[in-house]
Amino acid sequence: MWSRAFTRIFQETLLWFVAKKQTPQCVLCIPNYIIVDLNGRKLVRVNDVRLVSLQSGTFAVAVDVGLEGLLRRIGIAKPINLFLKLFKTGIPAEFIVWDDISAVDFGNHGITLSKTFSKLQRLHPSDVADIIEELDRNSGASVFATLNEEHAADVLEELELKHQINIIESLTVEKAADVLEKMPSDEVADILEKLEDEKAEQLLTEMNKESSEEVRELLEYSDKVVGSIMTKDFLSFNINNTVDETFRILRKEKPEADTIYSLFVVDNNQRFISVVSLGDLVISEPSTIMAEIMKKNPITIKDDDKIDSLAEIVSKYNLLAVPVVNDDRILEGVVVIDDIVEDLLKKGKTK
Repeated sequence: MWSRAFTRIFQETLLWFVAKKQTPQCVLCIPNYIIVDLNGRKLVRVNDVRLVSLQSGTFAVAVDVGLEGLLRRIGIAKPINLFLKLFKTGIPAEFIVWDDISAVDFGNHGITLSKTFSKLQRLHPSDVADIIEELDRNSGASVFATLNEEHAADVLEELELKHQINIIESLTVEKAADVLEKMPSDEVADILEKLEDEKAEQLLTEMNKESSEEVRELLEYSDKVVGSIMTKDFLSFNINNTVDETFRILRKEKPEADTIYSLFVVDNNQRFISVVSLGDLVISEPSTIMAEIMKKNPITIKDDDKIDSLAEIVSKYNLLAVPVVNDDRILEGVVVIDDIVEDLLKKGKTK
């Protein structure tokens, strides 16, 4: 018991000492080298690199992110290990194998690796967003720039607004527009609203016409009404569409998962009629038309209604998405529960 307590105090003292000391560089060390632990989904700082020499060459097999590697950098690991042997313990070592890391910051050491950012593609967008938010502005932008457009759009959606702005400002107008086109229109509107008017207009002009028009419509709404948080990325189906036709449309369009729990039914004039649940669609015969399985007395909300009314409606009727209509009952968009929760969080209304 005493031995473990002493060792812990000793190690914490060493960490404090090393943190205060400017450590020299060495051939096999990469000080200030930031990597991503792909298994732990977090940033870590490398203290040393474990190499293995074979006839075909010398290869990196792991990185040392523990205390031992840190002490080795300043040349005191061996004497400390000898001292700790008196207490039947040693300096803890912590390694991450090479295949489980991805480099994100090379500093000024001129180091080049064959596999760097590509491994980040296997992480969930939320994890990549967390990593980018931990980095400084330039490093975060460098990581984001390596992502393919689909992954980049998903990651950008997960970032906090201030980081979204930083990323957009770091990209060329063309690159930023390509990424924004792949995001929900309401998310894009939130970002552009915080940019300088000139920058926002440049991006809207560069985006394709359909995406640009959807975002412009959302920007016209006051931030206190439902229209400001609805998304216009939704599918609607004619009242006479069969189940088989509906499934073929879904397979072709491949909409986001949170927009297909409830399928919106419209008439020939695009006026909202009702909703069909995905569950009812799955269990119905292919020849059944939407009119036969749509819900009676569907719940809707108007685009100029106050946002505050949304939470009560969703809670009362246990909805995952609420169709938004105008005074002529034309379907304008949809508000999904994620957007409602996000709005409540921003206003500090959750307990």
